[in-house]
Amino acid sequence: MMDKTFDPAAVEARVSAAWEEAQAFRAGRPERAGAEPYCIVIPPPNVTGTLHMGHALNNTLQDILCRFERMRGRDVLWQPGTDHAGIATQMVVERQLTEAQQPDRRALGREAFVERVWAWKAESGGAIVNQLKRLGASCDWSRERFTMDEGLSAAVLKVFVDLHAQDLIYRDKRLVNWDPKFQTAISDLEVQQLEVKGHLWHFDYPVVDASGAETGQVVTVATTRPETMLGDTAVAVHPEDERYRDLVGARVRLPLVGRLIPIVADAYSDPEKGTGAVKITPAHDFNDFEVGRRHGCRPINVLDAEARILLDGNADFLAEAAPEPETLALHGLDRFAARKRVVALMEERGRLRLIEPNTHAVPHGDRSGVVIEPYLTDQWYLNVKPLAERALQAVRDGQTKFVPETYEKIFFQWLENIEPWCISRQLWWGHQIPAWFDAEGVAYVAHGEAEARAQAEARHGRPVELRRDEDVLDTWFSSALWPFSTLGWPEATPELARFYPTNTLVTGKDILFFWVARMMMMGLHVTDRAPFDTVYLHTLVRDEKGAKMSKSKGNVVDPLGLIELYGADALRFTLTAMAAQGRDIKLSLSRVEGYRNFATKLWNAARFAEMNGCRLDPGFRPEAAREVLNRWALGESARAVAEVEGALAAYRFNDAAAAAYRFVWNIFCDWYLELAKPVLQGEGADPAARIETQATVAFLIDQIAKLLHPFMPFLTEELWAIKGEGLADRGILALAPWPRLEGLADPEAEAEIGFVVDLVSEVRSARSETSVPAAAQVPLVLVGADPAVRARVEAWRDTLLRLARLSGIAFADAAPRNSVQLLVRGSVAALPLEGIVDLAAEVARLKKEAARADGEIARIDGKLGNADFLARAPEEVVDEQRERREAEAERLARIREALARLSDD
Repeated sequence: MMDKTFDPAAVEARVSAAWEEAQAFRAGRPERAGAEPYCIVIPPPNVTGTLHMGHALNNTLQDILCRFERMRGRDVLWQPGTDHAGIATQMVVERQLTEAQQPDRRALGREAFVERVWAWKAESGGAIVNQLKRLGASCDWSRERFTMDEGLSAAVLKVFVDLHAQDLIYRDKRLVNWDPKFQTAISDLEVQQLEVKGHLWHFDYPVVDASGAETGQVVTVATTRPETMLGDTAVAVHPEDERYRDLVGARVRLPLVGRLIPIVADAYSDPEKGTGAVKITPAHDFNDFEVGRRHGCRPINVLDAEARILLDGNADFLAEAAPEPETLALHGLDRFAARKRVVALMEERGRLRLIEPNTHAVPHGDRSGVVIEPYLTDQWYLNVKPLAERALQAVRDGQTKFVPETYEKIFFQWLENIEPWCISRQLWWGHQIPAWFDAEGVAYVAHGEAEARAQAEARHGRPVELRRDEDVLDTWFSSALWPFSTLGWPEATPELARFYPTNTLVTGKDILFFWVARMMMMGLHVTDRAPFDTVYLHTLVRDEKGAKMSKSKGNVVDPLGLIELYGADALRFTLTAMAAQGRDIKLSLSRVEGYRNFATKLWNAARFAEMNGCRLDPGFRPEAAREVLNRWALGESARAVAEVEGALAAYRFNDAAAAAYRFVWNIFCDWYLELAKPVLQGEGADPAARIETQATVAFLIDQIAKLLHPFMPFLTEELWAIKGEGLADRGILALAPWPRLEGLADPEAEAEIGFVVDLVSEVRSARSETSVPAAAQVPLVLVGADPAVRARVEAWRDTLLRLARLSGIAFADAAPRNSVQLLVRGSVAALPLEGIVDLAAEVARLKKEAARADGEIARIDGKLGNADFLARAPEEVVDEQRERREAEAERLARIREALARLSDD
């Protein structure tokens, strides 16, 4: 006997153990040796990570595809693994050392510190893997990889050395995003732009003549960063700005520093913004770097690695300069303290013209929380331009497609304008760059130190001392190799031959460039094949109001907490049902609770079936069913399977979930079981009809388990085991075949039962819309019914009376006065409501509601048509207004439908 209630916690643990014992998710099962392969590589979560809602969505969608294809008979490999996550992991261990009041990493030394990181990774780095298992992820866990394991490290080494030999990897001095706290370059992805209330300082730079004497003219520049003016090497004005046309080519004297710098004409300067003249500091601003490069202005770095002013001994700064003693005294000051001092010095010298309040975006490190500096350093770069061209062509040729297709445009925009990739990081945790330097600073890139020494000896003609580059590679470098390195490349493994290129990549839209594009580029360059045929990009999971989840807002929803409360199946189904292509998910607890109720509904239906003798009959042939109700339900199940299958094949996850939900809740539970009750429980029921119905119910529960398995694997696996108890060679549901119900569609059965269902539904809607008391029984009149309709009504008269709460059913040539008229599949039905409902008052009420809805729609349209509102309002507020309009429009349509149903007289 089934338990009275469905207990997700107990079921999940039991089912997980059964999957593990059966090795259900292992790729390369002997019985599938000849099957078509299907491979997804998991976006490797950080080894530091814990399951968040983005992981829950991403891995649920991947799991749906893998379980679906596994049931369709394919040899599925869902390749799992984790990422070493350089800066994030190093930060965690450094924080641990600080909290334990132990020596920091520099006091420990590199080797000891890296050993500590490996120890931490071994102790708790696999936490997220166990959390993914709790979600139900059907990865081949026996093949779990790590971006710094031996095999992947070999792949990284080979790719780096090969790319360097091909002159695609090189060393250069350029601007990078520099984190002064961690003292490393970081990627754009690790930078957050935060709105900060600051100031705009207007400084006067004196114009000088050919001899260097001040002419009395000044050029006023505005800056949010006064401290960087020490590194100015030009002032830029727009070529068409009449105010400065005569000054282009002249020079100004840089206050406090004394350096003479040119006034250059460059379209970067906006005549409409500020004074139209901008200071150019190539070493401390990405745009200025490009302007300086166009005009031959050398970059002068005036900050050190910790963002302190660097003047003493700074040859670049001192060249051609005559700094004042007060300026040199700035050396060693923190950048923000220096800012205040520079402003004060400029004011003392009468060079401060104006201070304006100014709110602007300032880059911050997403992990350190400090302001990021554009910083000029020597770094390793990868010239990705030729790699990008191949990736672009692969998408143009259809080798790889994006879902939704709109992301192709973004992909093209990024790759067509791609810049060299800074691949080095000043960290200790990661793949150490395989380069050794001699005393002259010449780099020798090699597979090992011995090879590098041989290269150096060949150059110098004698053995020389070498030092290893201390930098490590950007985490994204090893992640870019993930689709083929996890399968054994550079070795020619059987897995690589069978599963590469992979099939579908499921990932977030936010890393389209940082990961997807780089995998495309590396995969094509290294293996000569695109790494996947389809990229499905999902959106964000937001809170129920549409706001982005963040700890600072206190609106983060913990998926593990939801699993504890409602079960993994409910969370998975919620995320799937809301995963419409291109639309963010607004997650509400009520939705999760609702789908927990869905799981309970199915459990109760299965229990009802058990109590009514519905057991699997191995000899049952659905195509041979005789009862019209059973034929209808079987036909509906075939339609649901086709709809789910079609939607999943097109990556319309929400449509697939909706089709499954509609069949299970609406068709099977609400209608089929309800209509079958008299057959299953009635004393005078036909024995043959009862036996067939019992077998049909059991069969359909089995098909539902298969249909829902990709979405709700725990509940369905448990039902499969319960219903299949005692059946030989039943196996587990995860390896069972996908439903094959072709040929079960029955138009005649659908016409009959569909009419009954629609008629009851229409009567119920009309009762609700016209405020008929719930307990009241009302008459129903079929108007001008043909013989077929009369026959259906008579056959299901008792059911109609019971389910629609009717006092009686009659036939007439015309609708009675004061009745609500319904159109059901071409037939007219009427509900005479005189004496039950005041129809005139009801019409008045509905018209009033319609006017109210019209007014609300007009009010919202006014907001949405206001360009200022759209520009200023947060995205979630605009989305909320659009959703409210949609809801009001739907309400108005229902009101008008209700009004149309009320006859005049």
